[in-house]
Amino acid sequence: MLTATVWHEIFNFTNYGELLALVRNSIIAGVALGIVGGLIGVFVMMRDLPFAVHGISELSFAGASGALLLGVNVVAGSLTGSIIAAVLIGVLGSRARDRNSIIGVLMPFGLGLGVLFLALYKGRAANKFGLLTGQIVAVDTPQLSWLIVTGVVVLLGLLIIWRPLMFASSDPDQAAARGVPVRVLSLVFMVLLGLAVAISVQIVGALLVLSIVVTPAAAALRVATSPWLVPVLSVTFATVSLVGGILLALGGSLPISPYVTTISFLIYLICRSIPGWRVAVRT
Repeated sequence: MLTATVWHEIFNFTNYGELLALVRNSIIAGVALGIVGGLIGVFVMMRDLPFAVHGISELSFAGASGALLLGVNVVAGSLTGSIIAAVLIGVLGSRARDRNSIIGVLMPFGLGLGVLFLALYKGRAANKFGLLTGQIVAVDTPQLSWLIVTGVVVLLGLLIIWRPLMFASSDPDQAAARGVPVRVLSLVFMVLLGLAVAISVQIVGALLVLSIVVTPAAAALRVATSPWLVPVLSVTFATVSLVGGILLALGGSLPISPYVTTISFLIYLICRSIPGWRVAVRT
């Protein structure tokens, strides 16, 4: 009986067709985030910044929860927190040791600040929980507009700096010797990463952003080395995880994040466990 009850909580597709119309905005947002997260995640892996993603997400959570407390736009608050964190990490953490120290300081501060704001917030408990774990129907039309506009800014920024950023990410010393503005590129990238994290928080919550910005790119790098195929696979994996998670979450009563993170993790396991894929794709 207990097993049946738990299974019913996870997967329940009663009136699924009628419910599908409720998540139209979330599906559009999922596709947009899959593209943004998949592309920027490639550079996150190349530049060894997964820890930074988590640090930025905590400040994004603090900004979003502060906006919730003040009754202002939550997406704007999330963006503000992310950009502040990204700039601080980019300016103060030029070396890996310094960067990790800065992130280690920012993470508990952001999480503690966010918890404080949520404790003071007297509104719906679902709004509090959603900032941490995501919400299936949380994306209304204004939020979708914010998300798409921010996503376009991130994509345009990546397109403009793609080639020098790829060079600086793969061989920073050689890039600096060739006159590439490595420090400026690093700061610009951190700001773009902050924007990407902020909009990802709106779907999967602050605690599980890594499943969108890191795991798909990590999976892609397990099976390919081509500079064009890795981003394509990363975007594909991120989009499948998000849209698949949204569609599965619609049939249950749980937050969206367990579904998204499970799909993302399974993709990574498949890419890691099947021998010969990387060699085959490379050739």
